[in-house]
Amino acid sequence: MYVYLPIAEISVNVFLILAMGTAVGFLSGLFGVGGGFLMTPLLIFAGIPPAVAVGTEANKIVASSVSGVFAHWRRGNVDVKMGLVLLVGGFIGSSLGVWLFGLLRAIGQIDLVIRIAYVIFLGIVGGLMLLETARTVLRARRKAPARKLHQHTWLHGLPFKIRFRRSKLYISALLPLFVGFAVGVLAAIMGVGGGFIMVPAMIYLLGMPTSVVIGTSLFQILFVTANVTFLQALHNQTVDIVLGLFLVLGGVVGAQLGVMYGTKLRADWMRALLGTLVIAVGAKLFFDLVATPDDMFTLGDSAGMH
Repeated sequence: MYVYLPIAEISVNVFLILAMGTAVGFLSGLFGVGGGFLMTPLLIFAGIPPAVAVGTEANKIVASSVSGVFAHWRRGNVDVKMGLVLLVGGFIGSSLGVWLFGLLRAIGQIDLVIRIAYVIFLGIVGGLMLLETARTVLRARRKAPARKLHQHTWLHGLPFKIRFRRSKLYISALLPLFVGFAVGVLAAIMGVGGGFIMVPAMIYLLGMPTSVVIGTSLFQILFVTANVTFLQALHNQTVDIVLGLFLVLGGVVGAQLGVMYGTKLRADWMRALLGTLVIAVGAKLFFDLVATPDDMFTLGDSAGMH
């Protein structure tokens, strides 16, 4: 069964989109990640224009983050003060990112930039995941003590220090502002929540306790991706609500299944599996970038000029 996507301007198989949403939702529940960094490339593989894939995935992340934020809020796992500082940086970064997105789209380079950004970030993130898994396994075999989660560096001597009581931290507000800003730019350009960068940054750079990291990250991601969705729809018209609806439906089902199975796997092997998957997706995007196209004469802005 096919349905026409008005913004993407193509027809797609409904069951394929639902299956993709369910699969990425399953991975999200299994590994505790947003899944945007996998869903956007998969949409591109399915023929969705990259610009529309980015704008619509940001919309889907808003929907999928709501239940997560409420669940962590009820458990008291959200550092609201930290979340608000991250949010300020996130709003600035995402607004700048949407403006840059529109500029690149106007000159016809946004598809290339999205693909290159994914190749770079998926390669780095997947490699770091596999490296961390290897280190964990080696430490376990040697029975070496675990490393400290974060080290104090010159960054912790920056001015404008604020006390974050929920996270038991006294650090410069510039650090979470910068992290929020960087994730905001990524959310706009790549259609990701940015959790795969924010969570490690909150643990290793800011030194936050892991118990409040996920909830606080989701709190920030929810509002930043909402801002991205609004601005992308307003300025660039790249949010396809029909596509987003099917992705949300599949994602909700998949996430519940992922949570059920997630408790049965070892954390280090889960990270290794996810790292391998991330690198595989990045490799496919890289191949598509360098491979000779089937039709040498295909031209035009695949984002669709309206």
